This record gives sequence, C-alpha cells and structure tokens, in this order.
Amino acid sequence: MTTLVDKSETLAVEVACSDDAITVVLDDGRIVSVPLVWFPRLLNATAKQRKEWEFIGGGIGIHWEAIDEDISVASLLRPEKFMRLAQHDPPTSPRKRAATHRRQPKVARG
Repeated sequence: MTTLVDKSETLAVEVACSDDAITVVLDDGRIVSVPLVWFPRLLNATAKQRKEWEFIGGGIGIHWEAIDEDISVASLLRPEKFMRLAQHDPPTSPRKRAATHRRQPKVARG
C-alpha cells in the first residue's frame, strides 16, 4: 500500500532505542528524544525487538512489527495533541509541604 506524504511534512530518517528513550533524527536536522514510558509496548519490548523497526509512509512514522507499535513523527513533535500524558504537579520542597500542612484548619470532632 502506498502512502502519500505532504512535502511540507517532517520525516524521520533514523531511529534508535535505548533502555529508556527513543531517539529520532528528522530530515530537517532536528533530533527528538522521548522517554519509552510514553510507549509501553516499546518499554516492555526486548532490545532486539526495539531494533527491528521500519518507516511508515517514507518516514511519517515508525512501525515495529513484532510488538504491533506505530509511532508518528507528528506525535513526537506535538505529544499534547496525540497522547494522554500524565499530568503531574511540580514537586514541592519538604519545607513547603510542611508549611502547607501546618496551615490546614483543624476540624473539631464531636
């Protein structure tokens, strides 16, 4: 099956996976690296499975046959539009947590 690629679309030209990140080199020279925790199938795959990838549509995405995973370049560049990433509150210092805890009103028990 042939996939048409918009000439203005950024394409992947190289892919590498470590034990904790996927790194993609783009045709415009940018290098994007994201944590594997964003992609549980890749995170749980063997090193051999992570190395066995192929491009989708000439580089608009990457496919791993053995683990049935597809990742688009667009999702790497704009993850907020494509993935449900966990929203975490920024960590607070122990001092700030203690001050917040002290300010909590006491509830009378009856």
